[in-house]
Amino acid sequence: MKNIFILGLMMVYSIASVAQQDPKAKQILDEVSKKTRSFETISAQFVFTMENKEMAINEKNQGSIQLKGQKYRVDLPDIGLKVYSDGQTVWNYMADGNQVTVSNIEDGSNELMDPSTVFTIYEKGFRSKYIGDKNIGGKVYHQIELFPDSPEYEVSKVLLSIGKDNKMIHSATLHGTDGNLYGVEVQKFDTGVAMPDSYFSFNPKEYKDLEVIDFR
Repeated sequence: MKNIFILGLMMVYSIASVAQQDPKAKQILDEVSKKTRSFETISAQFVFTMENKEMAINEKNQGSIQLKGQKYRVDLPDIGLKVYSDGQTVWNYMADGNQVTVSNIEDGSNELMDPSTVFTIYEKGFRSKYIGDKNIGGKVYHQIELFPDSPEYEVSKVLLSIGKDNKMIHSATLHGTDGNLYGVEVQKFDTGVAMPDSYFSFNPKEYKDLEVIDFR
């Protein structure tokens, strides 16, 4: 689930653009990419959902993400998950068990799981298709479908809703290969917020009786 969650965030803060692109979809996605890349920092509040009708699962969790270059911080308080990266080291903290795992960025099994690649991951491995415009809550959004070329993405299709006026991603719906339907919807989006580098490093001193698993 965490892998799908990170992919969902990446689809919200980036877009797919290269292989076998629909010309209109590519034009829209390139406009979104150019605008998003211009921000020095990004801070957003979002809602992450997971649905499986056959298993009667319908979960909804709120969270936040902050990005500054290759540094990032993700927080899902409802499930007790925090992910930090200072661009070199990644810390995954789970409140359940009061445990943190530590690893080097280069030791990651899949660059897809690194939100710092949100502005480059879309440059390979996806096909896009423009679906049309849709009115959602009185606002018009472009609808674009993405189809991954590799099973590493763990999704069969992604539907993006992009603001027609502001050229910003509003939501991403991911059809998981596990049969689940995942969604990420942006509730609040800020740019240019000052973020000290220390904000992206995990501080073990803040946690009593913390179990540290260091894979470095």
